[in-house]
Amino acid sequence: MSTTLLHELAIGFCLMLILEGIIPFLYPQRWRNLVQQLALVDDRTLRFIGLASMLAGLGLLYLVN
Repeated sequence: MSTTLLHELAIGFCLMLILEGIIPFLYPQRWRNLVQQLALVDDRTLRFIGLASMLAGLGLLYLVN
């Protein structure tokens, strides 16, 4: 991998951490409730949500590039 690609991956990872931290920072009680509700969701549904999220991200990445 080139250093440019590694740099861009690092930037993407840092941005993901920032975005992931916004909700727990702004609304900790709501985030806690959401995590408790997610613990009750069955594995099949969580896998489907994860797949849908990955496909949406892939599609948006394709459109952006």
